[in-house]
Amino acid sequence: MTDAPTTSLPASHPLVSGRTSGSPLVRALRGDRPETLPVWFMRQAGRSLPEYRELRVGTAMLDACLDPAMASEITLQPVRRHGVDAGIFFSDIVVPIKLAGVDVEIVPGRGPVLGSPIRSAADVEALEQLDPTALAPISEAVARTVEQLGDTPLIGFAGAPFTLAAYLVEGGPSKDHIRARTLMHSDPDTWSRLLAWAADVSGAFLRAQVLAGASAAQLFDSWVGSLSRADYVQSVAPHSAAALAHVADLGVPRIHFGVGSGEVLRDMTTLGTGTVGVDAVGVDWRLPLDEAVRRVGTGVTVQGNIDPAMLSAPWEVLEAHVRDVVRRGGAARAHVVNLGHGVPPETDPAVLTRIVALVHELGDGTDGAAA
Repeated sequence: MTDAPTTSLPASHPLVSGRTSGSPLVRALRGDRPETLPVWFMRQAGRSLPEYRELRVGTAMLDACLDPAMASEITLQPVRRHGVDAGIFFSDIVVPIKLAGVDVEIVPGRGPVLGSPIRSAADVEALEQLDPTALAPISEAVARTVEQLGDTPLIGFAGAPFTLAAYLVEGGPSKDHIRARTLMHSDPDTWSRLLAWAADVSGAFLRAQVLAGASAAQLFDSWVGSLSRADYVQSVAPHSAAALAHVADLGVPRIHFGVGSGEVLRDMTTLGTGTVGVDAVGVDWRLPLDEAVRRVGTGVTVQGNIDPAMLSAPWEVLEAHVRDVVRRGGAARAHVVNLGHGVPPETDPAVLTRIVALVHELGDGTDGAAA
C-alpha cells in the first residue's frame, strides 16, 4: 500500500494542503472505513449526460480529451449532477500513446483504431518516447478541474500496459486478443519491450495527472480477462507494477481495476510480488464482493461492483442489488461503491443520482442497513 503523502507532491496539492486528505474516498482507499460510504462511477464523465452530448457536438473524442477547458468541464459535469464523492478525469486510455506519436483515432461505434499495428521487433523499436512537454494539456485540464472541485478529490487514470499493448498489436478492438497473446509467446523479448514502453508512457500520463492535483490514481486493465493466470503473472504483472511505480514516490492511493479479473484478482493486488502493492482493487460485476475479499484478503480496499445491466432495471430491483453489493462489501477493510464496469450511454442520469443518495443513506455499510 502507499504511505501518507510525501514531499514529492507540490505544497499546493489537495492531499498536502488537506483539502482532500480527509475525504471519504481517500480515507476509504487508505483503509479507514468512513462514516459514509464513498461512491463514484467509472465512465461517469459524460456518456449518459445530455449536457455532455451537447458539449461534444462537432468535436472528436481525442480532440475533446486534449482540450483542457472541455476535458475539465466534462469531468465536472457528473460531480455537479450526481453529488458523487470523486471526479474521474475525462480522457481515454489511448491518449498517452497518441501523444507519443502513435497514429490512433477513436472511431465512433468501434473504438480505438491504429493506422499501423505494432507486430514486430522493428515496429517496437520505432516507437517514440513520450516527450513530457506533450502532457501539458493534461496537466492544465487537471489543474483547472481540481481548482473547481474544492474538497472533492479527483481520480487520475491510465490504461494498463497489457490493454494498451492489446490495442497496439491488434490494431483495434478485439474479442480474444489472439494476436497480442500470440506475440507474448512467440516473441517474448519483443513483447516485454512493448509492454515496458507502454508502462513508461502510461505511467508518465498518470504521474502528470497526480502532480497537477489528482488525489488518487487508477490503473485500468480492460482486457486482462483474456489472460490465463500464468500469463498474467509472468508476462503482464511486472509491467503493471512498473506503470504504477511512476507515482509510488508521490504517496497517492492507487487503485487497480480489470474487467473479467476474478482469476487474477489477488495477483492484481500484489502485482506479482507476493505482498499487497496497491491500496484498492476494483471488482467487476461477475464476482460477489465478499468472495473477492476472500481472495484478496483484508489488507486492501475493494471497489465496485454494481452490475451496469441493473441500471435499467425497475428501481426496486436495482435498490435490492445495490444493498446487496454494500452488504457484501462490508467484509472488506473499506469499500468504495462503484459499478463493475462503466456507465452505459443509455443510462437515465436520474438513476445514478438516486444510487448516490441511497449509498449515502447506508452509512458506513456495516450496520446491516443493506440486508
